Amino acid sequence: MAGSSHGHTPAAWTGVTIAFIGFCVAGAFMVMAEPLGFWAGMAIVLLGGVVGMIMRAMGLGQPKEAHPVHQVTATREPASVEG
Repeated sequence: MAGSSHGHTPAAWTGVTIAFIGFCVAGAFMVMAEPLGFWAGMAIVLLGGVVGMIMRAMGLGQPKEAHPVHQVTATREPASVEG
């Protein structure tokens, strides 16, 4: 998708960065066998989603009309069978 700006917004970058940090925290505590730390990391992951949605609601996300509508049409003729 050349020329697409899908996801290149402050809301997307912030939400994904927070979620990535949460995955790292959860992964580290899973290796250390600390369930409480693991669940704290998962809470950070959810926080990233919430922060991204709040920022999008504040106007820092991609506007809805920016999504193009794609239509799929058949452009090839059926192959002829020669015998």
